[in-house]
Amino acid sequence: MTGAPVLVAATLCLGAGTFALRIAGGLLRSRVELSERVDGLLAQGAAVLMTATVATAALLDGREPAGVARIAGVVVAAVLAWRRAPVVVVVLGAAGTAAVLRVLGWAA
Repeated sequence: MTGAPVLVAATLCLGAGTFALRIAGGLLRSRVELSERVDGLLAQGAAVLMTATVATAALLDGREPAGVARIAGVVVAAVLAWRRAPVVVVVLGAAGTAAVLRVLGWAA
């Protein structure tokens, strides 16, 4: 069972589930009290999940590690972002680093 009808059905189900969770969150927020510790852990959990997703997408190429050039670009971007550089500087620094390393033959 593959094809367009299955894709459309799956998309509609995921959309309905997402909508239901968002509505439930708003409705239950006034009824359920979370301690400050749990609230902080939920915020940290979201940050960890986002970091893991970005790291996986940036550092892997399929099931193999990405090339040195991409990894170096990600590291440069992370350092520049940590130093609170403007977004344009972060993007250009990462792209420039990766491009220079690829020109030098360090793409693998």
